[in-house]
Amino acid sequence: MPKTKNGTSRKVPLSNAAPSLLSELPETEGALFGLTSQQIDANFRAARDKAEIENLTFHDSRHEAITRLAKKLDVLSLARMVGHRDIRMLQVYYNETPEELARRLD
Repeated sequence: MPKTKNGTSRKVPLSNAAPSLLSELPETEGALFGLTSQQIDANFRAARDKAEIENLTFHDSRHEAITRLAKKLDVLSLARMVGHRDIRMLQVYYNETPEELARRLD
């Protein structure tokens, strides 16, 4: 069974630069970066605390990333990119003002 939140595996699209960057990493067994989810959580918390940022969660960084991607991708592409099967969940990330929408019409 795939190790995903919903049990369904998927392919994740990468930027053109990503494969080159990933090839620079040392080879590891198992997880790409050799970290467990618990280690990633601990590292995030340590970095957040060192930066003296209050009330920031790992999920907040995911939200920020998806919000930025929403400026580049249509809702169906974004859903595929981030693994949402229900596009209604993505409405929170599309925060364009009426002026921004109007500019896209030109």
